[in-house]
Amino acid sequence: MITRSVPGYNTIIETIGNLSQRFVQKNTTIYDLGCSLGAATLAMRKSINQEECKIVAVDNSSAMVERCKMHIKAFKGETPVEVIEANIQDVDIENASMVVLNFTLQFIDKAERQSLINKIASGINPGGILVISEKISHGDAIIDEHLIDLHHDFKRANGYSELEVAQKRTALENVMKTDSVEQHTQRLKNAGFSHVSPWFQCFNFLSFIAIK
Repeated sequence: MITRSVPGYNTIIETIGNLSQRFVQKNTTIYDLGCSLGAATLAMRKSINQEECKIVAVDNSSAMVERCKMHIKAFKGETPVEVIEANIQDVDIENASMVVLNFTLQFIDKAERQSLINKIASGINPGGILVISEKISHGDAIIDEHLIDLHHDFKRANGYSELEVAQKRTALENVMKTDSVEQHTQRLKNAGFSHVSPWFQCFNFLSFIAIK
């Protein structure tokens, strides 16, 4: 369903796999925080070419965790995967060479986002990478509205009805509080990442890389 809702989602997942080839280091841990059904986990597992690594996939939904485990079992891979049901804020990040937050941070309370990013940064080894994909907001209300309209057109083209589009917007407005590009960038730099940049954007969806 997310591919019908998030423009460029498949490109983001494919690139996460490519990034794992470049950044995952031998004898380290890779984290997929907010793993959902495990798309990013599987992309990384398929692409990792280092030995003695493991992937820790985390989600706070028991239903998602069970389905993720099924997906992981369905696709064989050399890198072991541990799927955990937990709040990502309660998970210790240790000896990490890659961490993925794929459309996850936007559901964390704004007041708690910096501390989460700080914890992730402290657990990433030098040369490691954090990938964050998010729905973003702009300071320009006119631009925001046009990007939202384009996104809704995308969803309609993918089979959503007018009612479904309206209901989804109302539901997400109650739980998703988005940040601007500048807010994301500053938060990552505050956490100690040396190199921060957006690498992908389609409408109001954007993905960042942050290198330790």
